[in-house]
Amino acid sequence: MTCPPFICVSASLRRLLLQAEITAARLQFATLEGEAGAGKHLFAKTLHSRGALANLPFKRRDAREWLATEADTTELLGTLYLDRVDLLAGGGQGLLLNVVKMLQDAPPTRFLLLVSAHTSLRQMAAQGLFLPDLAFRLTAVRFTLPPLREHREDIAPITQALVDRICRRYQQPTAVLAQGTLPRLLQHAWPGNVRELASVLESAILDSTTGVIRPGDLVLLPQRESSHSAGGPLVAGMQVPEDLTLDAVIRRHIQLVLELNRGNKLRAARQLGISRSTLYRILGGESMGGVALAEDSELAS
Repeated sequence: MTCPPFICVSASLRRLLLQAEITAARLQFATLEGEAGAGKHLFAKTLHSRGALANLPFKRRDAREWLATEADTTELLGTLYLDRVDLLAGGGQGLLLNVVKMLQDAPPTRFLLLVSAHTSLRQMAAQGLFLPDLAFRLTAVRFTLPPLREHREDIAPITQALVDRICRRYQQPTAVLAQGTLPRLLQHAWPGNVRELASVLESAILDSTTGVIRPGDLVLLPQRESSHSAGGPLVAGMQVPEDLTLDAVIRRHIQLVLELNRGNKLRAARQLGISRSTLYRILGGESMGGVALAEDSELAS
């Protein structure tokens, strides 16, 4: 499948793309850091497509799951993109460090390891939260994806690309933005970054009967005035909820998607990549332990 274009109008993203083009052909390891939804997965696919391994497989795996079930360095071929290495506990970090050491001692000639993190691995190491040796090995080459609010000049072209993609997915004519819609998009802080923008646009497109997206069709979450309003502690600049169980995290995310879809459960389930019956079970309070989200295929990003 062809890699979607990495849109970069802003100077910050143009620098990132230039860095990718310079380094992609010689990379062995690289870390992609940035907030959730900032575009790390797309940038990883861009790195893959720019390098010598473009014709080999690109695989995306959760770091914890891969280390627990698939960490066989003898069968590595192409590009492996490990999500959220910053969530690895001490044992997982140790396992990954062993993998990295083996790859550096006898590097496969046709393999690239990319890892993603929401926070700086070097800062985590300085705080005693991440193995320093692993952090320094993984971040010898590091790409930091800025949040959408810091490169607003990219919002307009990204919006157009998302509208085109969403309309193709639903096999309908491309929607257009009414006067006043783009200014409203530009004013929003986008705490969920491009992922939030895509969700808002998808809801607006599905609600529209005319193919025109008006400002009133955009369901934007209220922007908090203070990052301390949730009542939890701050870690690495992010508000941490008091309840960190997996069930609570799943329900909070589902509630966010429901709000973006004005309570429409069918559209929310479609965006979440789960069945409507699974959504009802979660909302009904059944403890899913993360299983529900694995029952159905994840929507292509």
